[in-house]
Amino acid sequence: MWKKEDSKPQGVTEFSATPASSAPVANSNANTPANAPVSARATACISQGIKIKGEITGKEDLFIDGSLEGKLELGGGSVTVGPNGKVKADIQAREIIVRGSVQGKLNARDRVQLWNSGSVIGEVQTERLSIEDGALFRGKVEAGKPLGKNSEASSSVSAGSGSTKAGSVAAGTAI
Repeated sequence: MWKKEDSKPQGVTEFSATPASSAPVANSNANTPANAPVSARATACISQGIKIKGEITGKEDLFIDGSLEGKLELGGGSVTVGPNGKVKADIQAREIIVRGSVQGKLNARDRVQLWNSGSVIGEVQTERLSIEDGALFRGKVEAGKPLGKNSEASSSVSAGSGSTKAGSVAAGTAI
């Protein structure tokens, strides 16, 4: 400690400049807890030109601007299909944002957002659905808060009398 104070005038200028410039580069891998806000917001990326066939699971956010075929499960994460992204997969996540092309079943706990450059062919099941002008959607929609008893006890009454039909009509009308 006393030796560091003796070299403080020279070390402070060097150390204060060095960690500021190298913290994002060198210390981001070494000190994950110190950079937790950066890593919590950082997303994994499947960039343009990369093709993946198979099953992807995880808990972090994912940005797809390449090609993906198979199954994608990110329970608490967000999936963003970039403008160059082409996905033929069933997607399950907290949030799904589509700016590219998706074919398959989309199941989002919170919301599905379809941008004007995006297209979805398949089924969408989510609490909230947002479709911008110019987007392409072909398929089935189940939007809104799921009722606790709807899936088991009231499935014969609600689903048969209007839940499934009303969900499709309501989503189509709101769009």
